[in-house]
Amino acid sequence: MNISWEELTARIQACTACPLSRSITNKVPGQGSHSARLMLIGEGPGAQEDLEGLAFVGAAGQLLTKMLAAINLTREEVFIANIVKCRPPGNRVPLPQEAETCLPFLRAQTALIRPRIIMLLGATALKTLMGEDKRITACRGKWIISKGVYIMPTFHPAALLRDPGKKRPAWEDLKLVRDKLAELESSEASTS
Repeated sequence: MNISWEELTARIQACTACPLSRSITNKVPGQGSHSARLMLIGEGPGAQEDLEGLAFVGAAGQLLTKMLAAINLTREEVFIANIVKCRPPGNRVPLPQEAETCLPFLRAQTALIRPRIIMLLGATALKTLMGEDKRITACRGKWIISKGVYIMPTFHPAALLRDPGKKRPAWEDLKLVRDKLAELESSEASTS
């Protein structure tokens, strides 16, 4: 998909390719900087996101905002998206065919943004983008490099709310992202 932001957003808003679009209040295309160095990808919108049409605005989103602030970033400096743009009923995990139907939108967003680093928030984002055999507990905290992009899987903020014991490893992952951003910025500055 080689299109503009406006056309991509219009296509997302008009999409009825899977049954998820029939039971929602709002599409949640994602938001943030269109030139972000860091892109965050979660699973799908929840109830609050569906109401507001914005990604990560509920309790998990408030925690994500604090996590970003801890590494000196604002939501406006990153791009936040999800695997699916419509809320699955009852906040269930998106079905594989729902995720597959929505992936061209996420790929188009990634191509337009061209982030240097992508954080995969949780098991659904990891499995959908990196393979069904991947496990978040085994992959988190380890860089995956794909097409020149550094990918860091970590726990979803909602998992941190359910299990505070995961906050320490998630913080370690965030520090790796912070340091990689600084390293990339430094190497870009020295070559220009």
